[in-house]
Amino acid sequence: MIKLKTKSDIAKLREGGKRLGEILKILATKTKPGVTTAELDDYARELIKQNGAEASFLNYRPAGSRLAYPTALCVSINDEIVHGIPSKRVIKTGDLVSLDLGLKYEGLFTDAALTLAVGKVDTEAERLMGATREALTLAIKAAVAGAMTGDVGAAAQAVAERNKLGIVRDLAGHGVGYAVHEDPLVPNFGRAGEGEKLVPNLVIAIEPMFTLGREETKLLSDGFTFVTADGSLSAHFEHTVLITKDGPEILTLA
Repeated sequence: MIKLKTKSDIAKLREGGKRLGEILKILATKTKPGVTTAELDDYARELIKQNGAEASFLNYRPAGSRLAYPTALCVSINDEIVHGIPSKRVIKTGDLVSLDLGLKYEGLFTDAALTLAVGKVDTEAERLMGATREALTLAIKAAVAGAMTGDVGAAAQAVAERNKLGIVRDLAGHGVGYAVHEDPLVPNFGRAGEGEKLVPNLVIAIEPMFTLGREETKLLSDGFTFVTADGSLSAHFEHTVLITKDGPEILTLA
């Protein structure tokens, strides 16, 4: 069931979203060759604490899962699409690194992600990142009051198809605010005019995930990390967005 947010909720989400955006911006500067993904998680936990917030992914148990997510930050590298678990893995020059973080601030949840090139990457990797980032921008522009989730998905899909990229269809954006995941589902593909209606005071996480290869995914044995089935590179960008009568408002900008 879709749950709209109150004026008080929205004020808290704005502040929490701003803090999340700032934390991700700092984490991006820490993502360098020689740093382990566990060190990035440590940085994230300290920054979250300094901001008087909680890590909403830490110990989060998705519906139907026997396992709780063990860290605060998701760090996904190269063919890893989402939910990579920080470890002793060392980041190297040429890696594509996706950082995905959820924040609980004053009882309310926001969610954001970005993909970074560590050092020099090839033109195909740059093309993938640029298109995925563009898809997020255009999907957000499509998220106006009165539109449908299909309009948002269609906007993202058009960018993927124009750039001949794979669309990750097994994973999607979602409502957010009172919980890590809420209704409605916000796929990264669809038909304009179909799906759930977007109305003022709805808060959603929009998060395109594209690949340089096919769209099929595989879940690793850790129970959380999704990778591309063909080993191709993946990119992921995400913002938490408030639907208003005057247009979409991005809550997780730094």
